[in-house]
Amino acid sequence: MEQGVRELMIDGAVRLLGRHGLQGTSFTEVLAATGTPRGSIYHHFPGGKEQLVGAALEAAGAETLQGLGGLKGADPERVAQRYVGLWRDLLVRSRTGAGSAVLAVTVATRSEEMLTRAAAVFRSWRERLTELLADGGHPDPAGFAATLVAACEGAVVLSRAERSLEPFDAVAAFLLAEARDATPRGSGG
Repeated sequence: MEQGVRELMIDGAVRLLGRHGLQGTSFTEVLAATGTPRGSIYHHFPGGKEQLVGAALEAAGAETLQGLGGLKGADPERVAQRYVGLWRDLLVRSRTGAGSAVLAVTVATRSEEMLTRAAAVFRSWRERLTELLADGGHPDPAGFAATLVAACEGAVVLSRAERSLEPFDAVAAFLLAEARDATPRGSGG
């Protein structure tokens, strides 16, 4: 039961970070969004907001990696479709109101520890994409992995600002065409 409350608070923090950024995500907002009792804060996060945000970063990173599951041996186009699809799904579900919790922390924190943690999440995504793209025969898996992460993060920001999927879809189409061009002929993924 206690583990459930902690996870609920972490999930709430991930959602709030993606919607309201670091400054807009306080313990009060997390409690309100999750319906958890105030005492849960000090019990589960005695290190304060930074501890909760760190746990939220780890959770957001793990969720994206989980979304890339089952792609071992897939062609580059399929890998790119899945990664792009994760971000498009977030935009659709939130009606372009939510973005990356990891980006939200990165652009707003003054904490070296939080920057290090955010960098570790971005690195884990790039490394996993690099592995998958290399397995699928991409000629520049590390370069394209970095491009996927950076382009999707930026496209989400544009779509949120413009309150439209159009910028994201334009970037996604470009990325998917690049992945298609890099997919070895005869690859069925």
